[in-house]
Amino acid sequence: MSTDQLRIDLNADLGEGVTDDRALLALVTSANVACGFHAGDDDVMRAVCERAAGLGVVVGAQVSYADREGFGRRPMDVHHDRLADWVAEQVEALSVIATSAGTTVSYVKPHGALYNRVADDASQAAAVLAGSGRLPVLGLPGSFLLELAERAGRTVVPEGFPDRGYTTAGRLLPRGEPGALITDPDAVAVNAVVLAGHRDVRTVCVHGDSPGAVATARAVRVALEGSGFAVRPWIE
Repeated sequence: MSTDQLRIDLNADLGEGVTDDRALLALVTSANVACGFHAGDDDVMRAVCERAAGLGVVVGAQVSYADREGFGRRPMDVHHDRLADWVAEQVEALSVIATSAGTTVSYVKPHGALYNRVADDASQAAAVLAGSGRLPVLGLPGSFLLELAERAGRTVVPEGFPDRGYTTAGRLLPRGEPGALITDPDAVAVNAVVLAGHRDVRTVCVHGDSPGAVATARAVRVALEGSGFAVRPWIE
């Protein structure tokens, strides 16, 4: 295996008000920042961006349905144009704050129900792309989102979820199903090393709203580095 193949990015969801953002930022290399639609606000976005800028952590816009009550996890049927406008609004809001904090928005990643929807819904995937300009896209391998982004000549960053269970079709198990959530840090760390070895995975994600997210992220980073991976931002 070459040096390039031993490189992996570690991302986490931040700015959601449910975890220790400062501690997670010391462990990850990319930060998916909530843009106010499912969680977060200007002050939270600014704090995360400032800390990320100081640590050299890459900032991305974690865009969502307008669903703060459901934390962005409730399926919604939204017209293409409206969804594109929602995405553009979120990216712009974070971009303004990121610039003032000394960094930039370097990618887009859907959150929650939208993430799952754009895996198999070409119209909603196209709306996310339309609303996010030319930003690189983080998403599930084999999803419509990454397929359409790649066709459009955009950078795609396939990711794996060591703290989630998968269906036989390569989709994430719905959260209410047995095995959907993996909370043991050691088990998540083992999964992360396996996923990082897949050719179609450039980043692994630790959910910031999961119990013990900081301890899990630390275990994942230690396991990756102990297995010979250089944990670095995908964007370098």
